Amino acid sequence: IARSEAENARISIRNIRRDANNDVKDFLKEKEISEDEARRGEDQIQKLTDEMIKQADQLLSGKENDLMAL
Repeated sequence: IARSEAENARISIRNIRRDANNDVKDFLKEKEISEDEARRGEDQIQKLTDEMIKQADQLLSGKENDLMAL
């Protein structure tokens, strides 16, 4: 159960990343931001995504350790 919840969290995080990147592309298409700003935005989105997935993996690892201790 814990692994499936962690996988669902990862999927949700990736979906949020996709939506955010689409927003950045829309802003670029409408010329509301420059290409440099779009690249920086995409890089920041990726860094946040990596951090959140790492956090989800750490929570899963901690939960698995707790369950193994029982």
